[in-house]
Amino acid sequence: MKVTILYDNEANPGLKPGWGFSCLIENKEKLLFDTGGSGRILMDNMEKLNVEPKDIATVVISHDHWDHNGGLKTLLKVNDKPRVFHPESFSKPTGISLGIYSTGVLGRLIKEQSLVTHTEKGNVVITGCAHPGLGNILEKAKQLGKIYGVVRGFHGGFAKLDKLNGLELITPCHCTQYKQEIKERYPGEFKEIKAGSIIEI
Repeated sequence: MKVTILYDNEANPGLKPGWGFSCLIENKEKLLFDTGGSGRILMDNMEKLNVEPKDIATVVISHDHWDHNGGLKTLLKVNDKPRVFHPESFSKPTGISLGIYSTGVLGRLIKEQSLVTHTEKGNVVITGCAHPGLGNILEKAKQLGKIYGVVRGFHGGFAKLDKLNGLELITPCHCTQYKQEIKERYPGEFKEIKAGSIIEI
C-alpha cells in the first residue's frame, strides 16, 4: 500500500501548503481520501506529484468541513467518474475497495468516518481530523483486525498519548496539537509527514 500526502498545512519544497488534508491511497485502485480546502492547491500539488486526477476511482470524504471537502467540486470537474462516499454512507464498518474499509460514521456533534487499510504488517487507520476521538476510532478499527499504525489528524486537544501504545507507525499532521510530544514519546514509531510525503507499507 502506498499513501501520498497531497494536501496539508505544511508542504515539502515545491508544493503548496493549505489548511486541510487530502491523501491518495494506492492499493488495487486509486482512492482519494478528503480533498483539502482549495481545489486549486489540490490540483497544483497533484500535478507536481504526477498524480493524474482522471485515474482516481473512489473518493471518500471523512466529514463535512470545508478543509476536507473544499476541493471536491474542482476534482469532479476534471473527473466525474469516481464513486464518492461521504459520512452518511455507512453506519458500520463497510468495505469500500479491496482491502480498504470505512469505520462507519462515529461521533455525536461532528459525524466522521475513518479508513482502515489492510497491509501485510497489519491494518493502518487513516483519519480525517479524529473529531470523534482517536481512542474511539482505534477501538472501532480493531474490529477489523490488529492495528499496525495510524496516519493523520489527532484533533486539537488529543492528549491521551497512551492510546498510541503498541502501534508501530504514528504519523500525525494537519490539526494535531501535540505533535512534538508524540514525537518525543514515540521516537521510533513517529514519522513526520506533510504535503509531498509518501508512506509505503
